[in-house]
Amino acid sequence: MTTQEEQTRSDLCFPPGFSFGAATSAYQIEGAVTEDGRGVSIWDTFTKTPGRVLNGHHGDVAMDHYHRFAEDVAIMAELGLTAYRFSVSWPRIQPTGSGAINQKGLDFYRRLTDELLEHGIDPWLTLYHWDLPQALEDQGGWPDRDTAYRFADYAAAVHEALKDRVHTWSTVNEPWCAAFLGYASGEHAPGRREPQNAIRGAHHLNLAHGLAVQAMNARRVGGCVNLYAVTPETDSERDLDAARRIDGLQNRFFLDALLTGRYPEDVLADLRMEPEDFIQPGDMKTIGAPIDVLLVNYYSRFTVSGAPGGKASAAAAPTDSASPWVGSEHVSFVDGGRPVTAMGWEIDEAGLVEVLTRVMRDYPPIAMVVSENGAAFDDVLTDGRVHDRERRAYVEAHLGACKEAIEAGVPLEGYFAWSLMDNFEWAWGYGKRFGLVHVDFETQERLLKDSALWYAEIIRQNRPHEPTDS
Repeated sequence: MTTQEEQTRSDLCFPPGFSFGAATSAYQIEGAVTEDGRGVSIWDTFTKTPGRVLNGHHGDVAMDHYHRFAEDVAIMAELGLTAYRFSVSWPRIQPTGSGAINQKGLDFYRRLTDELLEHGIDPWLTLYHWDLPQALEDQGGWPDRDTAYRFADYAAAVHEALKDRVHTWSTVNEPWCAAFLGYASGEHAPGRREPQNAIRGAHHLNLAHGLAVQAMNARRVGGCVNLYAVTPETDSERDLDAARRIDGLQNRFFLDALLTGRYPEDVLADLRMEPEDFIQPGDMKTIGAPIDVLLVNYYSRFTVSGAPGGKASAAAAPTDSASPWVGSEHVSFVDGGRPVTAMGWEIDEAGLVEVLTRVMRDYPPIAMVVSENGAAFDDVLTDGRVHDRERRAYVEAHLGACKEAIEAGVPLEGYFAWSLMDNFEWAWGYGKRFGLVHVDFETQERLLKDSALWYAEIIRQNRPHEPTDS
């Protein structure tokens, strides 16, 4: 090890109890979509619709985690992970989104959590990572208010089954994506382009969060948002307004609701909707029910302009899609001049410090974790190794940002790399690799990339030392 490497690693020291984890989601890794009573999800339907996903890829097998979970937990243990964030497949628990519970589905998650606990890994359970049962979508999906109540029933059932094993729960992963990519741009399932229904869906996803918090009464529960630092291209009035708009819909619409129990007035005005159009009495109190931790997913910074003619999104969508920016479709996303990942996302670790300190400054006190952070690069397997220096540098820089945020007073309790392994990357199919672990999509062979080996060393160096006899 070089002196520079030693110095870099010694700088990445975190407080005792800081969680070092990795994250996945059910549809992206589990496969086994027709086994043991699992119902159909919107992603099953979406991926089988021509033109929705690159190369016609789907998650029928994915990473076969449903059958290989013990092998995958052994890999987590080899890395030294102290926590693992995963999601539960709603149609695996309730095949039609309501009614009787599928015990075989619950049994899978019992086995998974038991395996994690046997290896000393803390299970962090996310209830919803976008795989809505198709039967509920057929009844209206998230724009239909009843879906939020069905989600609360589902949350209560999962909590009752696993509350003795799981101590940290999160409700809805990235409601912005579920609402605006699913119902406005159509890039994600269910692929609808109905801007007004996207707004209703966003509210009902927030309501589902609040109803689930009430229904579970869990000892430690949180909400999960994907936050971006947002910068105007210039200090012109129209660019400043563009930044306000994108920050409002991406960040404040969800942060304000979860942490203060209200929506920003300027965002409601941008959306050209009156609150009474979709908010019923008591909704905001339910949504703003106290939580114990805020899960923050962070990947990149947006640089925006109000000038016409620019890009409609920060990076090109892989398939034909509309704008997700309801009420602000005129806003352009411009090149900020930073290096980018294989997704075209600009790399800016300073933005992570910015969003974490902003939450600390602007909202009531709340513990936080970085629940997703990672990057896709064009990995090359050479002589049995993946020398993914760019990914290592990305993770290192963002762990450094976590440390900087803690030193600034942010109550940050953990970091979860996205993702544990290469997986199904939504509309991109299997064309983008985010994993610390390389997966051969034909053979399902797992291989630790260099970034995984480096992350394991960082975790080892932060592990409390065992006392020695004098």
